[in-house]
Amino acid sequence: MSSRSAQAKTPTPRSVKDLRLGESGTICCLEDPEMALKLLEMGCIPGTQVRLNSRAPLGCPITLVVGDEDYTLSLRVSEAATILLKD
Repeated sequence: MSSRSAQAKTPTPRSVKDLRLGESGTICCLEDPEMALKLLEMGCIPGTQVRLNSRAPLGCPITLVVGDEDYTLSLRVSEAATILLKD
């Protein structure tokens, strides 16, 4: 098997920006080291469940419900793209 065909079969990890309204996912990891500390401080910890609550009319920002506590977090789409979800 060539490395090219192996790369073609490797799925691209889903991020929070890929969620549809009302859809939930569990945080796997934070992709951007510079954003990671900010996101961790806001409750985006690996293993935590998040749900897409809303999108602004032009798509940015988005709001997430983080964890079980109905904590709502507003993020830019570029920030949400750095939060990867478990399969």
